[in-house]
Amino acid sequence: MEARKTTILDVGNPDEKRAEIKSYFNATYDLYEELFKSLKVDKAYYEKPEALRHPLIFYYGHTATFFINKLLVSKLYDQRVDESIESMFAIGVDEMSWDDLDKTDYKWPSVDEVREYRNKVRDIVNSLIDTLPLSLPIGWENPFWVILMGIEHERIHLETSSVLIRQLNIDYVQPIAGWGLCPQRGDAPANSLKEVKGATVLQGRTGTSQTYGWDNEFGSQKTEVQTFNASTYLVSNREFLEFVQDGGYSEKQWWTPEGWSWREFKKSQFPTFWVEDKDAECGFRYRAMTQEIDMPLNWPVDVNFLEAKAFCNWLSKKKGKRIRLPSEPEWYRLYESQDMPSQKVWDKAPGNLNLEHYASSSPVDAFMTNGFGDVVGNVWQWTESAIDAFDGFKVHPSYDDFSVPTFDGKHNLIKGGSWISTGNSALSESRYAFRRHFYQHAGFRYVESDVDIVQEFNVYESDELIAQYLEFHYGDTYFGVQNFPQHCIQIISKYLEGKTERAFDLGCAVGRSSFELARYFDHVDAVDFSARFIQNADHLKERGKVSYLVPTEGDLRDLKTFHLETLELGDKAQNVDFSQGDASNLREKYTDYDLVFAGNLIDRLYDPKKFLNDIAGRIRPGGLLIITSPYTWLEEYTERSNWLGGIKVNGENQTTHEGLKLALSDHFEEISEPVDVPFVIRETARKHQHTVAQMTFWKKR
Repeated sequence: MEARKTTILDVGNPDEKRAEIKSYFNATYDLYEELFKSLKVDKAYYEKPEALRHPLIFYYGHTATFFINKLLVSKLYDQRVDESIESMFAIGVDEMSWDDLDKTDYKWPSVDEVREYRNKVRDIVNSLIDTLPLSLPIGWENPFWVILMGIEHERIHLETSSVLIRQLNIDYVQPIAGWGLCPQRGDAPANSLKEVKGATVLQGRTGTSQTYGWDNEFGSQKTEVQTFNASTYLVSNREFLEFVQDGGYSEKQWWTPEGWSWREFKKSQFPTFWVEDKDAECGFRYRAMTQEIDMPLNWPVDVNFLEAKAFCNWLSKKKGKRIRLPSEPEWYRLYESQDMPSQKVWDKAPGNLNLEHYASSSPVDAFMTNGFGDVVGNVWQWTESAIDAFDGFKVHPSYDDFSVPTFDGKHNLIKGGSWISTGNSALSESRYAFRRHFYQHAGFRYVESDVDIVQEFNVYESDELIAQYLEFHYGDTYFGVQNFPQHCIQIISKYLEGKTERAFDLGCAVGRSSFELARYFDHVDAVDFSARFIQNADHLKERGKVSYLVPTEGDLRDLKTFHLETLELGDKAQNVDFSQGDASNLREKYTDYDLVFAGNLIDRLYDPKKFLNDIAGRIRPGGLLIITSPYTWLEEYTERSNWLGGIKVNGENQTTHEGLKLALSDHFEEISEPVDVPFVIRETARKHQHTVAQMTFWKKR
């Protein structure tokens, strides 16, 4: 197996760098394919080893789909490879909560079909690597940043998929040649606490980055870390066994409320990768990725955050000390105090990392640095810190939903990497976070400290575009012009006859029109392409309020908060389901509607005729399609050949309204004259956009 280090972006010449990136891409693709050789039969691809995630067939296809979707968004490629696969495999990676299971019945393609799709994508990416312009250093705006984004994304899923394989029924998996387990197994050393001197910790990437980094790594954060004591070793299976044998999983006092709720749901009595065996010396065997072996008591335990936290609370009581998990800055302080070599310069990984040593964990005392074991590698280390943005954080425009959806206080950071962490994941700068109940080849070390970890989250939405839309949907009205989403639904309500069961709000932005539709419909599906829009709409639904910063002038901002109860919906807001999606490539489940509202969407689609033809099949006979648009056609969004109007056809003027009539004539009849609906978008205190959209009304035959 060839792991490879991540690419250095600011040295060398373009020809050498192009060849290096091509080699890195193909090595990554090969490594991911090799991982799936651990599945014995095709049926294994369709089993759900974890109820809160998709089966492995999704992850096998998802990383290739990601390449195509990001290349399209970045306008580096201009056509889809397989619309069905790219719709089904695009979204749904982030694990769900245990009380939010996805019950959708997916019609997955065959393994051969997905393999063929992956081969096509490989050829496309290799061709682009050969032909795209390349200059050094490679930064955010460089086309190769998106290529590297796809590569590093697949390396993330090398890990997440290996965890799911580890959770599959043992009968479905087999060892992979060259992926050997660590042979060193035995009893564990006694753990102890060692001092780590306090210091100022600086985090964050700024300016030109030497290696690829995810957007959450950029910005800056300065923390004064006080002196603390850290455990010499990661917590071993032996050390955690004491907690299990002491009834730790049955004692509510050790668990956080969230942790106890999870334990009650799972009925867990021991870690998920332990296999109960009464004949085993300690009562358990151990599940490695593709094998069950005698319990390696000297390897680190694999647990989720909730289990690690419960152990710390138990140990704190037992030792009479303030024991907890380290914060992210404390982990960095330990890392910096050990003078660890960076991946950028190492000849050999300084820990069980980068697939350079084993395809499993190893003893907690096998990789020592200045008296501490496994400062990096072996298993990821849970921290007390929920991920949040650094000062100066900016969303990368090609992947707006990588980090922002995790800034919710529910995703805790893991640090240090595991035995299968490669590329960006094996860098100290990496910042990955998972929901607290999830597994990711992760364990922990504990610290003793009198310092309480108190996090202050960026509770106000500060992104100017998002804040602008929140104000447009939920803020003040300006110059006597009614709230646009509310006004649209008020107009539509006059045309509602018969069934009002299901509505579809397409291009819902931050959700006001969706909530207004819930006044009239039993169920509303609301979809927008932007994950950040959807996140804010969902937060309002779940938390009852949304807060944001609106610009007044220059760097000055006003704080604004909107409460859902202001809409006086009762419990009808819960009838709205928000999700991210592409209007031009919708999933099959979006169908059978009495009303589809496409608000200010049609002139922002790359193929509006295709959209109109597709949406017809998703509306019930007699159902309504309502379209609003100011008809501001721009080649930035839609190629001129795909414009519905604002063009000459056979030498004559064609308006968009006329184009809509032509495009919809096979399936719809227009039931009313168009209506003008004005709206005002506030940019600053003294700058506003005043626009007039046209609303058209279509009834399906």
